[in-house]
Amino acid sequence: MLEQLKDDLKQAMRDRDKVRLGTIRMVMAEIQKAQIEKRGELVEDELLGLLTREVKKRRESAEAFRKGERLELAEQEEAEVAIIEGYLPSPLTDDEVRALVVAAIEVVKPESQRDMGKVMGHIMSDIRGRYDGKAASAIVRELMAKALG
Repeated sequence: MLEQLKDDLKQAMRDRDKVRLGTIRMVMAEIQKAQIEKRGELVEDELLGLLTREVKKRRESAEAFRKGERLELAEQEEAEVAIIEGYLPSPLTDDEVRALVVAAIEVVKPESQRDMGKVMGHIMSDIRGRYDGKAASAIVRELMAKALG
């Protein structure tokens, strides 16, 4: 993924694509910052988590800008989201996540709603960067309620 980012950075420079160039530079700076904090290279899972956080930040900013009627800034944030999402794996559908949760419930065998964290932990490696965590927890809560009772 890092090589792809570097190649795309060079191409954005050649194309004089300011939005893409700025976005990729920002992502690479965040990656470098995370590597310094970790004192080592990031693994694929950590990169996906970082990119997912960046997308989430920009979506929240775009929403705030829309509420403040700053449409040009909201559109800029949304353009950055589209660029960053290009580096994330294809998103999962609700049905795919439901199937993962059902399988996790069978493996974990939760005894109460308190075991929701165990089920979430079991599916997180499969959904990280591909599905929203809040939406996944809602699905886990719903399916655990059915399984428990």
